[in-house]
Amino acid sequence: MSLHTHVLHRQLQSCPPVASGGQGVYLFDADGRSYIDASGGAAVSCLGHAHPAVLAAMHAQIDRLAYAHTSFFTTEVAEELAEKLISRAPAGMSHAYFVSGGSEAVEAALKLARQYFVEVGQPQRRHFLARRQSYHGNTLGALAVGGNAWRREQFKPLLIDVTHVSPCYPYRDQLAGETPEQYGQRLVSELSEEVDRLGGDTIIAFVAETVGGATAGVLTPVPGYLKGIRDLCDRHGILLILDEVMCGMGRTGTLHACEQEGVVPDLLTVAKGLGGGYQPIGAVLVQQRLVDALRCGSGLFQHGHTYLGHAVACAAALAVQQVIERDGLLAQVRERGRFFQQRLSDVLGAHPNVGDIRGRGLFWGLELVQDRESRQWFDPSFKLHARLKAAAMAEGLLVYPMGGTVDGRCGDHVLLAPPFIVSEDELDTVVARLARALDGALLDKCLTT
Repeated sequence: MSLHTHVLHRQLQSCPPVASGGQGVYLFDADGRSYIDASGGAAVSCLGHAHPAVLAAMHAQIDRLAYAHTSFFTTEVAEELAEKLISRAPAGMSHAYFVSGGSEAVEAALKLARQYFVEVGQPQRRHFLARRQSYHGNTLGALAVGGNAWRREQFKPLLIDVTHVSPCYPYRDQLAGETPEQYGQRLVSELSEEVDRLGGDTIIAFVAETVGGATAGVLTPVPGYLKGIRDLCDRHGILLILDEVMCGMGRTGTLHACEQEGVVPDLLTVAKGLGGGYQPIGAVLVQQRLVDALRCGSGLFQHGHTYLGHAVACAAALAVQQVIERDGLLAQVRERGRFFQQRLSDVLGAHPNVGDIRGRGLFWGLELVQDRESRQWFDPSFKLHARLKAAAMAEGLLVYPMGGTVDGRCGDHVLLAPPFIVSEDELDTVVARLARALDGALLDKCLTT
């Protein structure tokens, strides 16, 4: 495609191909090429593309009602979706607040957490704690709690002050001779020191991705880590906000990733797999006691957007969740996930430039290194992640590579999040194409050195 465009694309020196259609795990461009969507965009397309049940639900809702502003009306479909989500939510969750995506969900959670403490007479609570190398969205509040240095740098003067502690990143940070449990406890102790330094009664919430996503390449928590965080927050009356925008809604093999940790948050943000990309939608799931505090206090949540609870978006999300339940796709994610893990290990586990393969369900990250033994990363100027993305697209494969894995500047990884409907044969093809693409991207390195 030529550079003649009036769309402000993410990359301003070239235009991406024109997507013209999709079916199942495949996307097609206007030049007739097909791609296996092995990342679901950004872990969005959990049911793949053009799922007939979701399309039918959207058409039916459009025929009935497309939009009604939530300051005047609720809708049957929003009420039904909320009931569906709360019936399967972590214990104590009572309400769902519908927004248009993950960043909005995180912004809403931050504001609701702050308002909760104002309503219960603790207005001195003003601090948020979060983790380095985290990603919570690109709006200003979400960017502030996010811990990716490259994304934050130029906007720092606009961001609220947030204290960031170490991520749960065993591949890089677990010490020799330290068990996973000991490593997790060390991280909890680090957070405890920051709580003591700031004063526990001044902190609103600790914000964390249950399973790390885009910026560090699928960081899974070590055993006991999140339970330790939950206990620490409880001792100081600090809220726990878990961000499952990317890792939630079935992506890791359970509807909510925190189920596998035995941890219940106070606020839980979801988005991508909620609507599967069929419409923009996200949500905050909220504990009953927080809602009660607002109801008995000011009687309102002092926040809102024009497209809250959009009827067509709610219809799409409800259909997505119904299909996941009807077709037993959570069990399939676990089954396909084990197969995918094995194939990645078989084909790439001994690759000299694959340092770590980590993940759960159909959510996997491969950290790429120049040297496996030292775990030395590639020079950032080589832009391995960008080369890998281009090489994969040339192979007919869509993956989600990123740079800055280690500290926001150095390191590369590739994230894989295929649709829940993917077959074993298609996963085999994903791995084979990824292996060829990686070797092709690395060949460029050999030719330039």
